[in-house]
Amino acid sequence: MNQGNIAVLLSGRGSNFAAIVRASRRANANFSVRLAISDRFDAPGLRRAERFHIPAQYVDPRAFPDKAAYETQICELLEKERIDLVCLAGYMRLVGPVLLSRFAGRILNIHPALLPSFPGLDAQAQALRHGVKVSGCTVHFVDSGTDTGPIIAQQAVAVHPDDDVDKLSRRILRQEHRLYPRVVHLFCAGRLHIQGRHVIINEE
Repeated sequence: MNQGNIAVLLSGRGSNFAAIVRASRRANANFSVRLAISDRFDAPGLRRAERFHIPAQYVDPRAFPDKAAYETQICELLEKERIDLVCLAGYMRLVGPVLLSRFAGRILNIHPALLPSFPGLDAQAQALRHGVKVSGCTVHFVDSGTDTGPIIAQQAVAVHPDDDVDKLSRRILRQEHRLYPRVVHLFCAGRLHIQGRHVIINEE
């Protein structure tokens, strides 16, 4: 199988990063995780990368005069590793014009809600406040908005009457760990095509 080169941008634990790495090491994988980048020096995801023997970089946004310069440095790291696809996994910054232009149509994100419902922070708490019966997770292409890019795939998760944020988050996270690697596989197989607001998934 062709090997797509993947980089993951993260700010926290890196549990979706770990799920993608584990999927990349299965016998039928068509992608390889080549790099992890974090905007936080203390992100646990960087330590996970070390345990997986994957190169990890801390890029301090405060060391640059503006967002464009910060993202230019990230792009240089990505291009050095010949990255085909960038996966955001708990990356707590809006992607700016530099990264979007240089990796147009090649940046994915996962969100713990069924978009377009409950974008932004605290999606699980938003769902509970609204009393929905079903929540879930969404993988989408990244654009200049907050969780507004074309939706690729979603997985529903039932909301139980006794749920709190932690309980619901754990159940959604289990589905994220399954859904995200599947979408990465589809991208690297050349099966995802953006048509306006829609993503067409071609049959094998």
